Amino acid sequence: MTTKFDAIIIGAGQAGPSLAGRLTQAGRRVAMIERRLFGGTCVNTGCTPTKAMVASAYAAQVARRAAEYGVTLSGSVSVDMKAVKARKDGIVARSRNSVEGWLRGMKNCTVYDGHARFESAHEVRVGPELLSAEQIFLNVGGRATVPELPGVHEVKYLTNVSMMDLDTLPRHLVVIGGSYVGIEFGQMFRRFGSEVTIVEKGPRLLQREDEDVSAAVKEILEKEGIHIRLHAECIHFAPHGEDVSAGVSCETGDPAVVGSHVLLAVGRRPNTDDLGLDKAGVEMNERGFISVDDQLRTSVPGIWAMGDCNGRGAFTHTSYNDFEIVAANLLDHDPRRVSDRFPAYAVYMDPPLGRAGMTEAEVRKTGKPALIGTRPMTKVARALEKGESQGFMKILVDAETKQVLGASILGTGGDEAIHCVLDLMYARAPYTTMQRAVHIHPTVSELIPTMLGDLKPLR
Repeated sequence: MTTKFDAIIIGAGQAGPSLAGRLTQAGRRVAMIERRLFGGTCVNTGCTPTKAMVASAYAAQVARRAAEYGVTLSGSVSVDMKAVKARKDGIVARSRNSVEGWLRGMKNCTVYDGHARFESAHEVRVGPELLSAEQIFLNVGGRATVPELPGVHEVKYLTNVSMMDLDTLPRHLVVIGGSYVGIEFGQMFRRFGSEVTIVEKGPRLLQREDEDVSAAVKEILEKEGIHIRLHAECIHFAPHGEDVSAGVSCETGDPAVVGSHVLLAVGRRPNTDDLGLDKAGVEMNERGFISVDDQLRTSVPGIWAMGDCNGRGAFTHTSYNDFEIVAANLLDHDPRRVSDRFPAYAVYMDPPLGRAGMTEAEVRKTGKPALIGTRPMTKVARALEKGESQGFMKILVDAETKQVLGASILGTGGDEAIHCVLDLMYARAPYTTMQRAVHIHPTVSELIPTMLGDLKPLR
């Protein structure tokens, strides 16, 4: 027997529940299927838990620097990892329970717990239940990649998920991967008290960013005592007693690093390999991401893909925007598109990196005349007052249209201040609009107009 719905949503991440809310409000009967944890990656293994732990690590770091602020602490600063984990788990549980409670109490929404698999383009099986709908929405997310490196299956390794289950402190954490996840965990556990080595195959950290940003991040991390190993062209693993030996074969330094724990932070892959998408005829690319058009429609009419599984963004905010695009087109007759949004994200190290639009390298590749402005955080009063003056800010402007092309803010409050730039970009307004704005003193954001008043040709 088949149970019919108007819509089936597979995955209760950032896009799925909100879409269920809009569809049910429009009078549609919706089936929501979740096989594991409500809230998806962000709530359970991504943004929420990691930023909770980053906050604990920040508190430890500020406590160690208390004397710089004229504050005297008696005794040394120590971290209780069980308490850190308990705090994180409590925050996660509240968020997850909120999402689940909302869905289970939603009128016209039936929640199914289990693994969904397609049996045809409009039929999905969950355990013994066969469901059908004319519209099906995929919001299945992704998971950490475990690369087939030599010896990886002969040793114990951690991913971003199992890393946060630790309630004891690693003696020496070896992080494989020098991008966002690796840097956040590396700095976090260094501040908790671990020795940390970050191993990166490429020539620099954060290779998506400009070289000056990468260099500044490396300097910040090394200042905190984190070991950085670049050009690791031959990463391999082997047991070393109770520890793990990670071979790196770098140009300089020891050929191997021995650590008590190894974290694999080398990318993510979509959860699309066990959904039976072939039975539905849904096309995927060579990496397993579901192919979608500018309105997130797949190759099969009546099936959409949102969030990490479509390869059009790997962030909570892009996933939520996917929901907004789908809902606008289906329910509001508003033709919104993925291509309307600007790239924007943050790296939650300390200080954070806020990013919007194009990098300097990308602007140079266009060959178009551009202007550039920079400002070290040592010239930002708010940063000096807080005792957090590491980093710099940079902005790129189209010399002809006067519109902002992109910006990087590496510094205290950079993850918030970047939104001044981002909103200006969405307004399609000339940079002079912000240059003449009067910002509040003392803030980090007030230096953006100052920086815009000192633009120079990009040579």
